[in-house]
Amino acid sequence: MCRMFGVVAAEPIAPRELLRDSPRSLRALSREHPDGWGVAIHTANEWIVHRSTSCAADCSRFGELAEGVATKLLVAHIRQKTVGATALANTHPFRRGAFVFAHNGTIKDVTLLDAMSSPERLAQIEGDTDSERLFAFVMTHIDAAGDVDRGVTKAVHALHALGEVGSATFLLSCGSRLYAHRLGRTLYVSLRAGAVVIASEQLTTEAWHELPERSLVVVDHAGAPPRHLAA
Repeated sequence: MCRMFGVVAAEPIAPRELLRDSPRSLRALSREHPDGWGVAIHTANEWIVHRSTSCAADCSRFGELAEGVATKLLVAHIRQKTVGATALANTHPFRRGAFVFAHNGTIKDVTLLDAMSSPERLAQIEGDTDSERLFAFVMTHIDAAGDVDRGVTKAVHALHALGEVGSATFLLSCGSRLYAHRLGRTLYVSLRAGAVVIASEQLTTEAWHELPERSLVVVDHAGAPPRHLAA
């Protein structure tokens, strides 16, 4: 199991509370999820992805990042390994061009995903996690659809059609929107003034809304509730 969150904000915000200061921050939770951390920060034109195999709570680089980061769009993840060794190539979030991806859960049979993924996307896999294969599977459907909304929706439909595939809760961002899918692991939403947070659990004491199992939502812009896609 892992922990993760994504933020979409109208103006650059400093998510120190979520990363470091809250009693349920990623830093605090990393004691139970010590096998690496990653933070993908979207700047004006691109993603900057910081990753480490260290436990976030013991990593000075994570502390410095939590103190200094300010952005409108961010995806963060801490890992408890289930498939794949502790290695930088296996550390989330993963990036493919304009897209970043983080996964919480374990896929039971990755050969099912591989069979429905393009050779081009499979060739981009650098590590040996089920998570990267799930990313390749989702990106294959986006490529085929030629549209992110339609592609993610088709990917989730195909994933659900596989039956008991395992747990495939994920966050995906194209650099302007944040997509969240729940399957097998929880997801919660917090609506703040000018910002939306989607997280694997309730990271703070404010009000959070739990997304239903097998749901797929997208945050189009800050301040608006997530929009449900027909998954």
